This record gives sequence, C-alpha cells and structure tokens, in this order.
Amino acid sequence: MKNFMISTLRRFRRDTSGSASVEFVLVFPVFLSFMLMSIELGFITLRHTLLDRGLDMTVREIRLGTGANWDHDDIKESVCNNAALIRNCESSLRLEMRTRSIRNYSSLSSDVDCTDRAEESEPVMFQSGGENDLMVLRACYKYEPLFPDDLLGKLLKKDASGDASIVAITAFVQEPE
Repeated sequence: MKNFMISTLRRFRRDTSGSASVEFVLVFPVFLSFMLMSIELGFITLRHTLLDRGLDMTVREIRLGTGANWDHDDIKESVCNNAALIRNCESSLRLEMRTRSIRNYSSLSSDVDCTDRAEESEPVMFQSGGENDLMVLRACYKYEPLFPDDLLGKLLKKDASGDASIVAITAFVQEPE
C-alpha cells in the first residue's frame, strides 16, 4: 500500500498536463483587475479633462466681458455645454464662486461642497465680482463609478449614494469694462 502511494505521487509529480491551466488561473485575475482599473481610470481622466475644459471655456467667455451679465445658472449651463460628453451635467454639477484678494490671497476651504443625490440640495456660495476682482470658481461633478466594487472603485471616496466626485478649480480676474 505504501509503495502504491509513493509511486502514484511520483507519477503525479512528473505529469505536466494542466500546468498552463494552473498558471492561467493564478495570473488571469491579476490581469483582469489591471484591465478594469485602467478602464475606470481612463473614464475618470476623461471626465476630469472635460470638466476642466468646460470650466476654462466658460471662464474665457466671462473674462472677455462681452457685456453679458452672468449668473449661477448661466455659468452652469455654459460649463455643461462646453463639457459636451459629461452625462447628467446639470443635475450632477455644483459650482462655487468666491471673490479673493489679489494682494492677500487665501484659497478656498478644502471641504468641497458637492451635490449629493441622496440628500436635499442646499444653496451654493456664489459671489459676483466687480472690475479687477480676483474670482475663484470651483466645480464639483458627481458620477457613478463604472466598477464601484473593483480595486480602484473601492479606493474612490464616495458619498452615501455611492457617487464619487471630480473637482476642478480655476481663477480669473474680472476685466474692467
């Protein structure tokens, strides 16, 4: 009996059939995780780039000062129009604009006030500036991650409804008329 077990174990050790399957089972989940993380990161980068572009194009229009009187809704609509591929932009975007001193600059607080679709929306702080005022405009966009339970999706800071946020900030000076 003992010799039978020893000879069976020796045959099992020498048999290489199925070794590719073992390697595949060990390596494939790692490659799949990297692939899912790269897709998620690509979409995050795309959203952030589009939000930055929309914000910059809108601020350029404001700076040119074509005589238009910009309010919160106009700026939000312009950002969403300029960031063309962002889904549900009007309902998921929150803007904050404040006046800052040019000579004694203080940045905005690190607590970003984003919309939360699970909670009632509160009004935003939105100041209109005068001539030669330094304005800081911050946009926060909420989105649902593609793979919320994957490696990168777990690392994202999410709210109660499972939405992650992207923040873009820009500054500009109101031109004199």
